[in-house]
Amino acid sequence: MREKLQRFMTGRYGVDELAKFLNAFVLICLVISIFGGWLPVLSVFYWLGIGLMIYNCFRMFSRNVSKRYEENQKFLSMRYRFAVKRERMKKRFAQRRTYRFYKCPDCRQMVRVPKGRGKICITCPKCRKEFIRRS
Repeated sequence: MREKLQRFMTGRYGVDELAKFLNAFVLICLVISIFGGWLPVLSVFYWLGIGLMIYNCFRMFSRNVSKRYEENQKFLSMRYRFAVKRERMKKRFAQRRTYRFYKCPDCRQMVRVPKGRGKICITCPKCRKEFIRRS
């Protein structure tokens, strides 16, 4: 039986990081729909879970490996950007007592200045625009 399954999966895409994420999301949707079954609004989670499960099976059994690989790379890129943004926010939150953060009005670059200096002239390190803010 194991050999038959291996032969069947030969040339097919299989499981990747996006498939694992979709499986977890499907499980969460179905659990929400089970425990919230008395609310008709939560039936949306049931149908969302079923639809994502069908899509995930389609992805795993697909023979178009390059397309599935491209989808997974987009997902990994998005997940990486989210992780970087989360780490940046954590770092900024830890520094909130000693620094203030401002965006440059021209280039939108984030500039960090020490707190408690009164009104100061801030020079953007990227575009060299000067602007005045309270620190």
